[in-house]
Amino acid sequence: MSTRVLLVDDEPLVRLGFSMVLQAQDDLVLVGEAGDGARAVSLTRELRPDVVVMDVRMPGVDGVEATRRIVAEGLSSRVLVLTTFDLDEYAFAALRAGASAFLLKNAEPAELLRAVRAVARGDAVLSPRVTRRLLETLAHRLPAVTPPDPRVALLTERELEVLRAVARGESNAEIAGVLVLSELTVKTHVARILGKLGLRDRTQAAVFAHTHGLV
Repeated sequence: MSTRVLLVDDEPLVRLGFSMVLQAQDDLVLVGEAGDGARAVSLTRELRPDVVVMDVRMPGVDGVEATRRIVAEGLSSRVLVLTTFDLDEYAFAALRAGASAFLLKNAEPAELLRAVRAVARGDAVLSPRVTRRLLETLAHRLPAVTPPDPRVALLTERELEVLRAVARGESNAEIAGVLVLSELTVKTHVARILGKLGLRDRTQAAVFAHTHGLV
């Protein structure tokens, strides 16, 4: 089954380059392009892509606000944001708005393809090392811990352990090693956590854990 992709960037040449990379893949289908955030939200609503590759810095409605609107509407599309600077404020804001991951705009084509496929699967895109660095920095930028979320009470003690490990940026293999579980069992726990919390992927689970003071 092909992964449907919407490409959003205000620079036509950037869109052209990314579109050529995406359209050369048998398992990826470029369903549309947009040059601004407002159009991105409209096309996401209309086309229902699996992944929206979204530039964060755009005039008018930027990628952060567009991501926020897509998530607020309950659309199932996952957002992969493109940023110029590693760990910049736009990337943090986009993750808090509901983006699943971010990727540098100067990434190699193979990195883009891996990221799109991983986001479509709901997997972590960043390496555990980079994820730890990102989330540690993100934690310092979050507001004061919010009141307890009632959804946390739905999690078992084991699921809380797994969630905390995910929030620390640990891979399934690392979690399995520490908790003495199989990787398949860890994957099952992660799926249940996402279902109970109503979250899309590991990235959002990590942001949730930091926001609610679980780590």
